[in-house]
Amino acid sequence: MGIGEAKEAATTTKKRAAHVVLLASPGTGHLLPVAELARRIVAHGGGAEFTTTLVTYTNFSSADLYSTLASLPPSVSTAVLSEVPLGDLPADARVETPIFTVVKRALPQLRDLLRSLLESPSGVAAFVADLLSPWALQVDVDLGVPRYLCCTTNLMALSCMLHVPELDRTTTCEFRDLPEPVHLPGCVPLRGADHLDPIQNRSDPAYRLMVELAENQRLAQGFIVNTFNAMEHETLVAFKELSDKGVYPPASGGEADEHGCVRWLDEQPDASVLYVCLGSGGTLSNKQTAELAAGLEASGQRFLMVVRFPSDKDCSASYFGTAEHGDDPLRYVPAGFLERTRGVGLCVPLWAPQVEILNHRAVGGFLSHCGWNSTLEAVTAGVPTLAWPLYAEQRMNAVMLSEQRILTKDYLSCLVRHLNSILDLF
Repeated sequence: MGIGEAKEAATTTKKRAAHVVLLASPGTGHLLPVAELARRIVAHGGGAEFTTTLVTYTNFSSADLYSTLASLPPSVSTAVLSEVPLGDLPADARVETPIFTVVKRALPQLRDLLRSLLESPSGVAAFVADLLSPWALQVDVDLGVPRYLCCTTNLMALSCMLHVPELDRTTTCEFRDLPEPVHLPGCVPLRGADHLDPIQNRSDPAYRLMVELAENQRLAQGFIVNTFNAMEHETLVAFKELSDKGVYPPASGGEADEHGCVRWLDEQPDASVLYVCLGSGGTLSNKQTAELAAGLEASGQRFLMVVRFPSDKDCSASYFGTAEHGDDPLRYVPAGFLERTRGVGLCVPLWAPQVEILNHRAVGGFLSHCGWNSTLEAVTAGVPTLAWPLYAEQRMNAVMLSEQRILTKDYLSCLVRHLNSILDLF
């Protein structure tokens, strides 16, 4: 092959780099892991060259969305689907209902986008929808694009979601009233009350949408799951066996500190600080916020707490951001609390660099909502977790963590001793 031919072949290879399209459903807890997957695809393509397009939604967008998109490497293109109307939804709809409605109503836009990408020189080698967007997989069935589902939570939660239609068909009572725990292959037994939060009320529109979601998840030709073998070995083995039998498709298994909290941690003794954060969407009531603050103060425990705006109506009220408040969440803690705990505790409004915090030598425990991103980050950092599940699959995650004995008994005894005043209140 001559030099000219080699250059032409190299140019052709570059043009034909595999192009993967990823769809992230609304919410920071879904956007961040899908964006990280996009980064890893282009950075670690297993010897192949990849480009990606990350697609997300205008509805419920926030500063987090645009800062995340701006931080992506040049080989990750982005597309934001136009806002769809939601004015017909009731004001008190569960958080899942507007999310799923956005995904379904934006399908025509997604179809047009995928068609245009298919006709472009890059084409589309594969499409990856995240956990809450499986309706999008039907578009790929129609267009003939290989399709996968990215599970941003754990494999047990995915197994339970896939089982929802069967539970719907075979039971009539509310799941919280099931007389026996639900046993799924490779998973810890789950009481009905610990099952997925949005299926606890059959009369709520979110329930029927969850059944739809599970049925559409089976359109995937494979699953990418945010877990690892040491965490869910038995579940992975069981899921693979079911996949081999054709029951399921196959499964594959920080920013700069602007708030100064890491510098504060640098001044604390090793393993002395309890990190308190209930996720990007987790929301306490006014009473719970006050009682948590009172318990931390009475315990004398060193703490670093991320404070968000409280809500007396919805434990997931922070999921779509907090722009409507327009003030400082720290004013919702009890009067004088910040002054009385100065030096022992630190409160940070809205956001903190969680991965950096959990890996800091001064952090000895994590009071968490048990969202899966937070769970994996805590386990990776080796930080014991005290569970306070709030919504979605978080109760399920808390059961799995306690049953798998990921929490260490000695540390929990110490932590509970320090936090008796909190535990007595709830």
